[in-house]
Amino acid sequence: MIPVCFRRFGGRILAVSLFSLALSARAEPSHGIAMYGSPALAADFAALPYANPEAPKGGRIVTGNTGGFDSLNPFQRKGTAPWQLRFLIGESLMGRNWDEPFSLYGLLAESIETPPDRTWVEFTLRPEARFSDGSPVTVEDVIWSYETLGTSGHPRYLGFWQKVARIEATGPRSLRLTFNVPDRELALIAGLRPILKKAQWQGVNFAEAPPGMVPITSAPYVVDSFEAGRQVTLRRDPGYWGKDLPLRRGIANFDQIRIDFYGDGDVMFEAFKAGALSYFREFNAEDWARRYDFPAVAEGRVVKSEIPHRKPSGITGFVMNMRRPPFDDIRVREALIHAFNYEYIADTLTGGRQPRIRSYFSGSELAMDAGAASPAVRALLAPHLETLPEDVLAPYALPASNGSIRNRANMRRAMQLLSEAGYSVVDGALTDADGRRFGFDILLRQGDKQDQAAIDIYRKALEKLGIAVSVTIVDNAQYTQRLTTFDFDVTDYRRALSLSPGNELALYWSSASADQPGSRNLMGVRSAAIDALIAQLTAAQSAEEFRSTAQALDRVLTTSRLVIPIWSYAVGRIAHEADLRHPERLPIYGDGPEWLPGVWWRQPG
Repeated sequence: MIPVCFRRFGGRILAVSLFSLALSARAEPSHGIAMYGSPALAADFAALPYANPEAPKGGRIVTGNTGGFDSLNPFQRKGTAPWQLRFLIGESLMGRNWDEPFSLYGLLAESIETPPDRTWVEFTLRPEARFSDGSPVTVEDVIWSYETLGTSGHPRYLGFWQKVARIEATGPRSLRLTFNVPDRELALIAGLRPILKKAQWQGVNFAEAPPGMVPITSAPYVVDSFEAGRQVTLRRDPGYWGKDLPLRRGIANFDQIRIDFYGDGDVMFEAFKAGALSYFREFNAEDWARRYDFPAVAEGRVVKSEIPHRKPSGITGFVMNMRRPPFDDIRVREALIHAFNYEYIADTLTGGRQPRIRSYFSGSELAMDAGAASPAVRALLAPHLETLPEDVLAPYALPASNGSIRNRANMRRAMQLLSEAGYSVVDGALTDADGRRFGFDILLRQGDKQDQAAIDIYRKALEKLGIAVSVTIVDNAQYTQRLTTFDFDVTDYRRALSLSPGNELALYWSSASADQPGSRNLMGVRSAAIDALIAQLTAAQSAEEFRSTAQALDRVLTTSRLVIPIWSYAVGRIAHEADLRHPERLPIYGDGPEWLPGVWWRQPG
């Protein structure tokens, strides 16, 4: 029997276990929190290990995006905002150290407090925290932000709010969130929610707010000006309240950041060559080796930097929409993977310089074993085997060709699988038992030339199987809208993953997200096994349990044949103006918006 005592809460008398009270008594305010163990940086740390506290301030940096934008609010579902705004104008209670798998330190909050079982988390705000208009950040602002984003904000915020049992002020500068599910990660996720100014939105429907309404936040940058669909300019707030915090020393060094928009990647690259952009991220290793021979590079005005990292490969390729037949048949999906001649396509487009993605977490300790499933993974998958692919526990490898254009062995296997799925070739056309031809459309975004080149090769192989394939290329706005409503058969897919995956995976692959407009579950997968593994991952009590659960999830996702994988980005490749500098020490996550432009600076003289 669990001993209990009785306490009065809001006029009600509730039984409270003495064990729970003991856990609460063990909670102590701290400067930081880690997913497992203790945060690496001590309470008196001076700056992030990959930042230069002495970095000079000043200057301007110009970056480029393809497509356009019709909103300046990255926190609402409506419209398309420049993706960088979420990182540049948003600020949260805690901030991340990108040199640890998942650890946070006080930003708007001076301390965080949570019991060992993490059933609740409490934050205490810094008294000096201010919005860009000079008004203080209050507990009321924080509670309103959680409630509003959790009910009316972008879909990325909705899942967390459903796991909050209550949120309440516990003092003039403190608040507590209590959770309704066992999930160690929730305390950290709570620390990363953007905090907005409540008074700005009085009388305004947040979800339907005008797209030009820029949120007032407490971040180092504010939107200074914009031209609809063409450019956004941000300026560093000279009165930024947190410039001397350890998390902010050596951060936000540029006086101005400008984001210009271009029709496609080729136009944007030409703008970089002409000096209109300060840097350019290159994602094609073949282009990196061959097309950086223009005068600015030869004269030393532009330099090339390669940035290694230790994060998982994530998954990049072409996703099949299982909401639409015949993509709901795993035999069809596997056939389409066999028909994709990876070796030939990769050699043609990247010179074979980029390693192949083997699984969703490949390149990290979270990846599935190449051989048979380990005993720990077998135990995790045992309750779900009836609903999983037959080979989920067996050694698994993606089909490989000899590198020639013919891909004969894999094409024979593809036809065999299609035959097993009920298809046959009649007069050169692949048809089902009712005589309906197998055909589908591939949706691509305007300007994604590498994807288009890959699909041009792939399409010819599919046509040899008798499949009718069309390709639709749309602009950025149409592309986003069609993905939001899952209006596609096959489309390109990129999902970056971290060394500490957690609740975001529910947005990517949970059954609940399969039909939620705007979710990232583009494949429409509904799997009780995946749902259970995501829940077990976030509830794991040790690093070892966490690792085995991630490996089990990786195995289920990979053997379910949801995506036709292509190549990974094992290093970041950035060409930049020679006077742009960064510290020699690199974070384990490598390149990202928090690192560039985050810790970079422009060297004077």
